[in-house]
Amino acid sequence: MERLNTKLYLQNCYIMKENERLRKAALLLNQENQTLLSELKHRLAKSAAAGGNNNSNNGAAAVAAAANRASPKPGIDAAPPAQAGGKGKPAPKPK
Repeated sequence: MERLNTKLYLQNCYIMKENERLRKAALLLNQENQTLLSELKHRLAKSAAAGGNNNSNNGAAAVAAAANRASPKPGIDAAPPAQAGGKGKPAPKPK
């Protein structure tokens, strides 16, 4: 029984470590997305100001409107990965 407890404890430690790694990666991706979104908004505003109110800016306005929508952020509600391990490894089977 103690051997099983030890094995489960080690699996739990591995899962928590992997979870922390994935959270950090998600945070970095979110920061990168926010930076890119800010840059896109800046470019669209710049091109809209330079081009005036002609019909060619309607597409830019649609992109700007889409960019302004809130993007989902990773967190507790995020869907779990298809496989545990994160690198294509199947989850270890308990014995």
